[in-house]
Amino acid sequence: MNSEASFEGRRPLAGKVVLVTGASSGIGRETALALSGAGARLAIGARRVDRLAALVESAPGEVTTMRLDVTDPTSVEHAVAETVERFGRLDVLVNNAGLMQSGLILGADVREWQRMVETNLLGSMYAVHAALPHLLETKGAVVQVSSTAARSASLGSGVYAATKFGISAFSESLRQEVTRRGVRVIVIQPGFVDTELTSHITDPTMRTAAADIAASMRTLRPDDIAAAIVYALGQPEHVSVNEILVRPTDQMH
Repeated sequence: MNSEASFEGRRPLAGKVVLVTGASSGIGRETALALSGAGARLAIGARRVDRLAALVESAPGEVTTMRLDVTDPTSVEHAVAETVERFGRLDVLVNNAGLMQSGLILGADVREWQRMVETNLLGSMYAVHAALPHLLETKGAVVQVSSTAARSASLGSGVYAATKFGISAFSESLRQEVTRRGVRVIVIQPGFVDTELTSHITDPTMRTAAADIAASMRTLRPDDIAAAIVYALGQPEHVSVNEILVRPTDQMH
């Protein structure tokens, strides 16, 4: 194998244009860096746009940043349009933006439910809706960053799990709609990952419980999930890795 072919082999996404939501921290940030290292050109969005500057400096490839609120359909549409205007195409959408506010159903602040549904579920739907015409043109891919909560709900995670179950249902319907038109749909289900996601929890008991769970195991790192995403996207076009479940070795459920 010549050196050029070997180099391209290490950059399976060379030239691809990827939009990553929720890229300011955690899985989104590490996924953006991994995709850039694999050769992709990136559009990265988040509400905390100030955090994206450091990512741009760390990424080896071309990156453009934008303020993006996935709960606002207009913001999502503008982000997709800006990506296509900048790069001329869109090959991959990575739906990563998410919010977890665990708590019991009895006595819950239903505004937290609304924020989770709007961010986790509707936000990913809005992004798919805006990106899909472009992904059909490029025979691209949708990556949905979900959770093991999409497989089994637990005490205190009812609404969060409902949003993740919803993502699974939406993604499977989407897959059936577009797979024969060349678009791949990939659902990533991480177990316990060491990110700031648990910091969103306002219920003190649930927040302590989450910290105790994290302390009881060797948690995943955000770059572990990023590697799974790069793996799935790097497969030949006739191969569709539709679902990847990644748990810490120490996690039982």
